[in-house]
Amino acid sequence: MASKYYAQTISSGSVKGGGLTRMSSVHSTGSCRAPSLAFGSRSISTSSMKLGAGSICSPGPGFLGSYGWHDEGILSCNEKELMQCLNDRLASYLERVRCLEQENANLECKIREWYECQVPYVCIDFQSYYKIIEELQHQILCAKTDNARLVLEIDNARLAADDFRTKYETELALRQSVEADINGLRRILDELTLCRSDLEAQLESLKEELICLRKNHEEEASGLRSKLGARVNVEVDAAPSCDLNKILDEIRSQYESLAEKNRRDVETWFTSKMEELNQQVISSGEELQTCQSEIIELRHTVQALEIDLDAQHNMKNALECTLQETEARYSTQLAQLQCLISNIEGQLGDLRCDMERQSHEYKILLDVKTRLESEITTYRRLLEGEDYKYMSS
Repeated sequence: MASKYYAQTISSGSVKGGGLTRMSSVHSTGSCRAPSLAFGSRSISTSSMKLGAGSICSPGPGFLGSYGWHDEGILSCNEKELMQCLNDRLASYLERVRCLEQENANLECKIREWYECQVPYVCIDFQSYYKIIEELQHQILCAKTDNARLVLEIDNARLAADDFRTKYETELALRQSVEADINGLRRILDELTLCRSDLEAQLESLKEELICLRKNHEEEASGLRSKLGARVNVEVDAAPSCDLNKILDEIRSQYESLAEKNRRDVETWFTSKMEELNQQVISSGEELQTCQSEIIELRHTVQALEIDLDAQHNMKNALECTLQETEARYSTQLAQLQCLISNIEGQLGDLRCDMERQSHEYKILLDVKTRLESEITTYRRLLEGEDYKYMSS
């Protein structure tokens, strides 16, 4: 019987897979206790068996302790019971090994099915997305640069418009002052025209007065001649008389020369004043035309700048809307990619934890296998020793 169980011990398989957690050792307290195996939530243990007085288990830290026999290897009367007990324990161990192998095979099938059910993980290449993101960032940077340039151009246009507005206001004030001067000169021209009319009226009155004086003088001279011609010409020695005709002619000539001089002076003054006024009117008219042409040009420039400013504002608003839409779209895509990456990382973490757990269980099973093999080896040695002693006896 011992040789039969020895053959069964050699033919027993090793334990693989995960799920075993611990195995107890044999305590030497007068009874040999079989190791207990815990497999997942299932526990398998063998009952302890007390040996007789003739056989005990030597104390040791585990199941590898050697058996001692009293009376220097002499078998006691209970050796048959001991052999029967050892055979029963070995049978239970072999049965437990078969159960563990079956459960190990079931676990391997479950693991294989789980791996077959899992979708193979394919590492997504994000290089193309990185390139697209870099291009979009470059486009956003270019749009920001263009926006800053447009803002600068708008500020420059606003400053130029302010300068043109200041020039326009200055030219408008100058035009108003020129118009005020022209109005003043027109009043002076009206006054001079009135003065000229008065002087012409005075000249006509003086001419009429001169004609009257000449007529009166001629009448007086003719009267005096008639009187002198009717009288007796008495010659006396007296001072020579004055020639009244000559005196009157001299007086007349003096008055005429004075009147002519005054007339020439008045005409010269009037002519000079008129020429000055005409020159001022001509220069003021030219300046007024120049100011009007400049004002028209400034108005056209201001209108063109306002149109350009409105176009720049519209372009700026359109670019801002496009930028916001682009940022929102790519933010959404980036959030989706980040969520996908988080899910993949979570799956990788779960797989890593599962692999670590299975590796830990596999190590535990290897440890249990090693201990079982050690126990089987110990049983084999015990059986060989008992068989040898039995045969020798």
